[in-house]
Amino acid sequence: MKYAAQKLGLFVLTLWAAVTLNFILPRLMPGSPTDAAIAKLSQNGPVSDATRAAIEAQLGVPSGNVLQQYVSYLGQVVRLDFGTSYTFFPETVGHLVGQALPFTLILVGVCTIIAFVLGTLIGVAAAWKRGTWLDSLPTLSGSFMSTFPYFWTALLLLFFLGYVLHWFPTTGAYGATTTPGFTPAFIGDALQHAVLPAITILLTSLGGWILGMRNAMISTLGDDYVTFAEANGLKGRTVAVRYAARNAILPNLTGFGLALGGVVGGSILVEQVFGYPGIGYLLFNAVIGQDYPLMQALFLMITVSVLVANFLVDILYGVLDPRTRR
Repeated sequence: MKYAAQKLGLFVLTLWAAVTLNFILPRLMPGSPTDAAIAKLSQNGPVSDATRAAIEAQLGVPSGNVLQQYVSYLGQVVRLDFGTSYTFFPETVGHLVGQALPFTLILVGVCTIIAFVLGTLIGVAAAWKRGTWLDSLPTLSGSFMSTFPYFWTALLLLFFLGYVLHWFPTTGAYGATTTPGFTPAFIGDALQHAVLPAITILLTSLGGWILGMRNAMISTLGDDYVTFAEANGLKGRTVAVRYAARNAILPNLTGFGLALGGVVGGSILVEQVFGYPGIGYLLFNAVIGQDYPLMQALFLMITVSVLVANFLVDILYGVLDPRTRR
């Protein structure tokens, strides 16, 4: 209980620091949303102070000094009210995030979980059968695929499977003629559009999980308790899973917590290449448009998700390895 309370206190302190940084960082960027809007209007000459004030009022630019803005921002965070988007005016930030989040969670979230489970299992098998083809084939292929960046793999798949063979759609999350909803037609169309981004994420991330689990497992297999379990005549599967893999999975579990927390942020490069309307695509447009409310909401959501994932991993560490509770 004391262990969990310590982790909870650290979580709250880190959350406050993240919220404060989330308020400061966008304001350190050069320019402002008002300047970007005025740049579009200044083709016919400079705008007046009254026009500038009207644009600021329309965009909902916060007024007052920095301290007043910070207090107001903390109140908005508590109420989960992030205002109106500057880039997609007059859409609210909550509405935009609500539209993009399901696509990112389904695509990046499911792919991350599948890659972690497959990579961990393959890594366990490769370490247990080290020196055989079952070890060489996945490690070499995983290392080869991990060397390619996300966008390069995405462009290759897009060109060959999309434009050359016409097997899959090349952009968007669903067709222009498809009406969103929980219908078989929409679900089938959405799955077809998600195939290429999903393959990209799986191919580029699977190798890391395989190599990480294999290396940790090989180190664990040399420990005395594994040798003792084998000397007692336990089955190989029991020794591999219940003794070696349980301890070797801890480093991979830390990486999985970070990756799972980062799922909310989406995959900016993959979503940008395929025009997939997820959180990563939305974040890219927010940064380009200097959309403070949207950026702050997305950064805060990503930060909180990573902190929550790390907190859960810390608690799980205490369950899997009691030594961490000391």
